[in-house]
Amino acid sequence: MAAAVLVIGPHALDEVLGCGGTMAGHADAGNPVQTLVLCGDGTGLDAKRRTAAAEAASILGSEPPRFAGFPENRSDTVPLGRIVEVIERTVAELRPATVYVSHGGNLNVDHQTAFRAAATALRPMPGNPVTCFYAYEIASSTDWAPPGFGEVFQPNHFVEITAMMERKRQALQAYAFDMRVAPHARSIAAVENLARIRGATVGMVAAEAFVTLRQLRRGSSQ
Repeated sequence: MAAAVLVIGPHALDEVLGCGGTMAGHADAGNPVQTLVLCGDGTGLDAKRRTAAAEAASILGSEPPRFAGFPENRSDTVPLGRIVEVIERTVAELRPATVYVSHGGNLNVDHQTAFRAAATALRPMPGNPVTCFYAYEIASSTDWAPPGFGEVFQPNHFVEITAMMERKRQALQAYAFDMRVAPHARSIAAVENLARIRGATVGMVAAEAFVTLRQLRRGSSQ
């Protein structure tokens, strides 16, 4: 059975910004890819995001996204344990081997909350199925955090997405209403340029970059 992948997004769109190409690569390899979006109540702008998230998932080859419905830009008003419980239930159901979450040193409070909740939910207890745990960057948040705000994003895991760049671009276009005009960091052009820069640092045409939070190699008897 193919190993499942879980992407935890603070908001819909973050999953594509941070690891859309990687998601497509996992799907092409036969790995079921699921997205859990933590914040947004399904009304107004978030209603449009949810529709776009489903379209983006179809483009990338991932499963229809799940929405937890926590308040946007007010996740720090929710007891962390409630968010942890949602992630724990999702992990218990899906049994993912690989999990991606937003980096903790982000400017946005919901991105920080997602990181803290995921790190808590994925503590390496016996029976936890997760063997690879990574943090992704989010353009116009990770890169906007000033010195002293949090840990700097220093990637040590790179995934080539050269063959998936077009699908990532199409997935971002599904969120066109929430993207910005270049040279904004959250423009499609800037996101594509970031992929090329990340790739160039490791000898690839285009890549997505991650911080390795934990990797486990279990014995054959486990």
